[in-house]
Amino acid sequence: MKILALETSAKAVSAAVSENGRILASGYQDTGLTHSRTLMPIVEHILKNTDLKLSDMDAIAVAVGPGSFTGIRIGVSAAKGLAFSVDKPAVGVSTLAAMARNVAFADGLVVCAMDARRNQVYNANFSAENGVLTRLTPDRAVSLDELAEEIRNDPRPITLVGDGAHLVYARFTEQGIPCRMAPPHLIMQNATSVALEAEALAAQGKLVSAQELEAFYLRPPQADPLKKKPAPIQ
Repeated sequence: MKILALETSAKAVSAAVSENGRILASGYQDTGLTHSRTLMPIVEHILKNTDLKLSDMDAIAVAVGPGSFTGIRIGVSAAKGLAFSVDKPAVGVSTLAAMARNVAFADGLVVCAMDARRNQVYNANFSAENGVLTRLTPDRAVSLDELAEEIRNDPRPITLVGDGAHLVYARFTEQGIPCRMAPPHLIMQNATSVALEAEALAAQGKLVSAQELEAFYLRPPQADPLKKKPAPIQ
């Protein structure tokens, strides 16, 4: 199964093509330019250099959140358009679940965190054992102190990943909770992990049409405060 995956949930933007657990190509950019300007050139570049066409893909995957409202909108809109244009299904991937795959090799507790401001992080925790991840919590917004209290007595080695990892590391260290940051090249979310998570979801039949693909916001955008919040990703 070939999957084109997009990741636009934070400052960096990336795209990747996978086939049956193998990454065929990927592109990553973190230059401060807008995702609307950089995403499609990356997609075009990796498809051209792999001698593949969009129609060769079996599905289009995208990180649907949590994360930057603007970034997620751009990524989801692009994925919907790409999937619709070639009549392919789509896969919506949790940003946090995808980034956990960066450190699935690190046996113990994987704490995924994105800076949600207001002294909070978007978070999900996973157990990693022999490369297999087991979700322990839904995607959620949680305060740093609440997260520390929840983790305090867990005896497993703790690995932190995500753009909010430094915030969690500082708070955990302050409270005497031993933990480690993921290596610099693995700490941020990227499309390669989105592709691998999408393959797992596709194997479970969790494919949707382009029209059904939706963003996942843990908080409503400030411009739309009354919009109903969707159920957490389990």
